[in-house]
Amino acid sequence: MDEKPNLRWGVERKLEFIEFRLFWEGYVNRGDIIDTFNVSVNQASTDLNRYLGLAPDNMCYDKSARTYVRTSAFKPLFLKPDASLYLSHVRSLSDGLLDKHEAWIGNIPDFGSITFPARGVLPTVLRTIVIAIRRHEAVEICYQSMSSPEPQWRWIIPHALGFDGFRWHARAFCEQSGQFKDFVLSRIAETKQSRPADAQATKDTAWHDIIELEIGPHPDLSLNQKRVIELDYGMQNGRVVISVRKALLYYALKRLGLDTDPSARKPQDQQIVLLNKDAIAA
Repeated sequence: MDEKPNLRWGVERKLEFIEFRLFWEGYVNRGDIIDTFNVSVNQASTDLNRYLGLAPDNMCYDKSARTYVRTSAFKPLFLKPDASLYLSHVRSLSDGLLDKHEAWIGNIPDFGSITFPARGVLPTVLRTIVIAIRRHEAVEICYQSMSSPEPQWRWIIPHALGFDGFRWHARAFCEQSGQFKDFVLSRIAETKQSRPADAQATKDTAWHDIIELEIGPHPDLSLNQKRVIELDYGMQNGRVVISVRKALLYYALKRLGLDTDPSARKPQDQQIVLLNKDAIAA
């Protein structure tokens, strides 16, 4: 079981599904495979037998439950268990963004989250921006900025998409200002014509420059509180490094609660501090 066999993608996908169910739910049966992959009973039995042949110590048949269950010797052969991926699937299922079969989760745990108003990005606008990025074109957009009371038509040359945790942006060169800027996609009311672009994305240094943020627990927390924060953020030796594009630095600091003086809040509320303030000074 040390080396994964070389199999066709479709076959390996089903074997990975078997391991997913075994790892996260402790059992798997023919019905699970039939429902997820729309295969026959015979094919589902073949897939289970194939898995047993490759990983005989990973599951055994429980006659009373009439299902295969995970053994104590279970060791994934096809699956790389990822807690973040599982939780993202739970959230996507809850939000209706993912179909149950696509997520592979059989028993979805009760789940609640803070919901935010949906950002009204027009599909036609997004399509135009994505095509312009791919073709390296300039596109004329009607944009409502917060610095102007009325929307204005302007030419932009988009080269990337950005997400600040709440909103999607088009990272683009603005011909009106002569600068690279972020344009909130939901604020683009409509688009018109497009043409070949002349500005080069390589000149957007703020997009390409990467800043390393070193995050650590607030120094005034207790030792046990610091340990919990280290676990929360996956820290090693009291710190974790987060790589951020300079163009997205403002949003990153805001999301982490590092955009204000840490002393303005109680240590228990602030929880983390920036260890390398000089990194954002430039």
